[in-house]
Amino acid sequence: MDVLKRIPVKEQDPEIRSHNFKEVCLGYNKEEAITEASRCLKCKNARCIAGCPVSIDIPGFIKAVEAGNIEEASKVISRYSALPAVCGRVCPQETQCEERCIRGIKGEPVSIGKLERFVADWSRENNIKPEAPTVKNGKKVAVIGSGPAGLTCAGDLAKMGYDVTIFEALHEPGGVLVYGIPEFRLPKDTVVKTEIDNVKALGVKIETNVVIGKSTTIDELMEEEGFAAVFIGSGAGLPKFMGIPGENANGVFSANEYLTRNNLMKAFDQNYDTPIAAGKKVAVVGGGNVAMDAARTALRLGAKVYIVYRRSEEELPARVEEVHHAKEEGVIFQLLTNPKKILVDDNGWVKGMSCVRMELGEPDESGRRKPVEMPDSEFELEVDTVIMSLGTNPNPLISSTTNGLETNKYKCIIADEENGQTTKEGVFAGGDAVTGAATVILAMGAGKAAAKGIDEYLKNKP
Repeated sequence: MDVLKRIPVKEQDPEIRSHNFKEVCLGYNKEEAITEASRCLKCKNARCIAGCPVSIDIPGFIKAVEAGNIEEASKVISRYSALPAVCGRVCPQETQCEERCIRGIKGEPVSIGKLERFVADWSRENNIKPEAPTVKNGKKVAVIGSGPAGLTCAGDLAKMGYDVTIFEALHEPGGVLVYGIPEFRLPKDTVVKTEIDNVKALGVKIETNVVIGKSTTIDELMEEEGFAAVFIGSGAGLPKFMGIPGENANGVFSANEYLTRNNLMKAFDQNYDTPIAAGKKVAVVGGGNVAMDAARTALRLGAKVYIVYRRSEEELPARVEEVHHAKEEGVIFQLLTNPKKILVDDNGWVKGMSCVRMELGEPDESGRRKPVEMPDSEFELEVDTVIMSLGTNPNPLISSTTNGLETNKYKCIIADEENGQTTKEGVFAGGDAVTGAATVILAMGAGKAAAKGIDEYLKNKP
């Protein structure tokens, strides 16, 4: 074995997978996982842990995998993470734990994410469940939103003995894990459902179809329902648009709507009566992971798909793996390109998109080189569907119906980075509701920090 190179992971063939919604990456088997785990140097001062937003004991669980004791590896991970099978699939390890791996200095870093996924999948297949706490402290905590931040906060609080209830606006729990990330990256009925069931096994209750701000309010939960503290992990579901002519035409979607219709409402499955106007020639505007998800979904629904992004490939914010998979599957990248106008036919439907070529100038406030429009470069892209994937902001419903809860100019809730405390006593917040759209693992880190903050607050409260 060449210890400088990681054990490759099997994947579906691009030609086959581009026509189905089955998972692309097939993961390690036990022999491959043990071999990959043996590449770990077991550093005394493990830098990989510092790169993990939830501070998993990475050398500890990898050592157990190498010894073939997968159940022990599962126990190690479960002390820190409620969603290992999710994180093993969608967490950007290449810019976090794996980026810090010493093995990566002279070779390829250890495949920490793929090993985490293997352990979580093995635990599911062998029915390994987390142990519920035996002692309850009698204090009630409400968690708003059942996405990664809410599930993590709820799970940690339940382990501490709190009586936790999650309130979810949609009819299924899971948040962005269910409505945002496609089946081919994150299977719902196996992976997501199992991890939610594991959180429920800790004693967490989940109430769906409860819209905080309409069904009830945070003030009512605390003053009338007896909740001693509240965590807001409601995410950021309000899509951004460009404000260009034609955006109100039929055939223009936000990536949120397009993915929700497909993932949560099963538009891709002929057994469900929830179709979507999928389009035959689709332009996805944006370059993040959500844009890649939307593009690869449209491709699987039978469309010719373009990614339209105003910077170069080097500046693409999406994970390298997602860009690589999109290219393999046949997504066409129109880089250094910016839409100016959506063209609309007489019936109000998209018939094309007018674009201009861009070049990169000096860096802007984000540190990336600013795209500048090239003169006389306008051209028309022939499409019948446009999906805007330009990021999201939090929905202001919760903040506008809660007394004393302050937000910034983007309607993000103001909260302490260390413990999630907001401007309202007893109310904590974390994840996309605070930061704007970010990653699953960062939301989990915020949920974990808030759980600790809530515990300290309630212990010290008279």
